[in-house]
Amino acid sequence: MFLRLAYLNLLYILFPVFILVILYRLFIYKYPVYTFPAVSFLKNSRFIKNNNHKKILFFVRIIALIGLTFLIARPQWVDESSKLNVEGIDIVVAIDASDSMQLIDDLSDRLTRIEVAKREAIRFIEKRTNDPIGLVLFGKEALSRCPLTLDKSILKELVGQIKLGEIDPSGTWLGTGMATAVNRLRNSKAKSKVIILLTDGEPTQPEKVEPDAAIEMAKQFNIKIYTIGIGNEKGGYFYHPMFGLQQTQYTLNTTLLQSIADKTGGQFFKASNAKEMRMIYDKIDSLEKTKIESEIFHNYYEAFLTFIWIILALLGLEFLLRFFIWRGV
Repeated sequence: MFLRLAYLNLLYILFPVFILVILYRLFIYKYPVYTFPAVSFLKNSRFIKNNNHKKILFFVRIIALIGLTFLIARPQWVDESSKLNVEGIDIVVAIDASDSMQLIDDLSDRLTRIEVAKREAIRFIEKRTNDPIGLVLFGKEALSRCPLTLDKSILKELVGQIKLGEIDPSGTWLGTGMATAVNRLRNSKAKSKVIILLTDGEPTQPEKVEPDAAIEMAKQFNIKIYTIGIGNEKGGYFYHPMFGLQQTQYTLNTTLLQSIADKTGGQFFKASNAKEMRMIYDKIDSLEKTKIESEIFHNYYEAFLTFIWIILALLGLEFLLRFFIWRGV
C-alpha cells in the first residue's frame, strides 16, 4: 500500500498561497500592543509572561491547516499487491465508413448497415470490460478514431457518434484500414492482439496500402484478424428522394476476406442482418478468452477518514491548550 493524491495539481496553487500566509503571519503581522502606565510594575511582578505558548498554538494550527490542504488534494491508498484476472487481449475494431454502409439489408427493422455495425460494436465493447479496445474508420482514407483504451464510456460514445461523411466515403481502402489498425497494435505487449475488420464492399484501387501488404504487416506483429462481411446477397435498399425505397446490387469480396482471416489466424463471418451480426460478435467474444493474472495499480481506497481524524485530534489539542491549560495567559 502506498499513498497518492488524486488532485495533486491543486497543491501547486494551494501551497504557495499557504506559504505566503505563514510568512505574513510570522514576519509582517503584529500582535496588538497596549500601553499602560503601570507596565513596569507588571513586568517586575511577573504578571506579564512570555509568549511561548502562542508559538505552540500557532504551530499546532499550522499543522492542522496543512492537513486540510492535503485533504483537498484527495489522498488515496493504492493497493499495489492486488491481482485481477484479465483477458490479456488488445483489440482494434475497424469499421467500413463508405457510402454503401448507408444501405438497409433487413426491411423488418430498417436499420442501415452502419447503424447495425455501431450498435453491435457497442454491445461487444460493453462485454470486454478489461480489454483495451481501439477504433479505426476507413473509406477512401483511414482514420484512427480512438487509440487503445480501457475507458469504455468514451469509446462507446465515439462509436455512437460515427457518421458517414466523417471521412471520404467515396471508396473502400480496405488494406489501408487494416494497416492503420495494425499500427495501433504494433507496440502492444498483450498476450493476444486482434483486429475485427467489418466491411460491405470491394476494395477500391489503387490505395495507399494494398491488402496483401497489410496482411504481411499483421503477420509480422502476430496480429489475428477476424473479418466480417456485412450485407444481403440480394443487395441493399436505400431511400430515393423521388422514388422511395429502391434496391441496389453490390459486390462483397468474400474470397479476399476469407484469405485475410486464414492467413492471420482469424475467421471470416458473413452477416446479412442485425441478428447475424450479434451472433458473430458473440462468437468472437467466446473465441478470444485468454485469462491471465495481472497485477494492477489502480485499486484506490479513500484515505479521507484516516487524515480527518488526525486533523480533528490536532484541533482538539489546540482547543484544550487554549481554553484549559493556557486560559487567561
